[in-house]
Amino acid sequence: MFFSATNSQQNAIPIDKIRYDERGLVPAIVQDYLDGTVLMMAWMNRESLQKTLETGETWFWSRSRQEFWHKGATSGHIQKVQSLRYDCDSDALLIGVEQVGDIACHTGERSCFHRIDGKIAPPPGDTLSQLFQIICDRRDRPNESSYTCALFAGGDNKILKKIGEESAEVVMAFKDDDAEAIASEVADLLYHTLVALAHHQVDLKSVYRKLQERRR
Repeated sequence: MFFSATNSQQNAIPIDKIRYDERGLVPAIVQDYLDGTVLMMAWMNRESLQKTLETGETWFWSRSRQEFWHKGATSGHIQKVQSLRYDCDSDALLIGVEQVGDIACHTGERSCFHRIDGKIAPPPGDTLSQLFQIICDRRDRPNESSYTCALFAGGDNKILKKIGEESAEVVMAFKDDDAEAIASEVADLLYHTLVALAHHQVDLKSVYRKLQERRR
């Protein structure tokens, strides 16, 4: 089930139909509404869910302190709710948010899920976002053996030339109606476009926002 937290009918959301546990709580997974990155997990009760709907920002219930907490109230890293879903059993919530400051974890990391095998690692998002992170890392930490770094070293002339070449190859792949070639050439075009975005310091999420605006 899905509803928008900005929907004028939000007061009609079936809060009472959510299946809370014996403590009156329901787990809430919070994710970036643009790239799907899982940011954190916390607990809600009926009242904190109501506060979330009324304010358009996330409120949770602290089990240790036995009190409500407004995410970002002290840090400024509030979460503006864009959507809220509940699962098929009505006993778990999935909240899509715009994370102000792009930091959800109290450690200063973007996501609370930032460790793999005890090591710091970027949180998983969609494939393009993960690729963009790698490209930005190559930009900021040059490696002579990296093709991506060679593109950055060549500047606009080299990067934009490759975009032109890849665009022509995409057109030819579609003309040939070759599904495998189409997928491959579009992947190449997307990659080189991401390099150009990183070179010009334009965040991929800015592109996602434009797409979201047009979708609405």
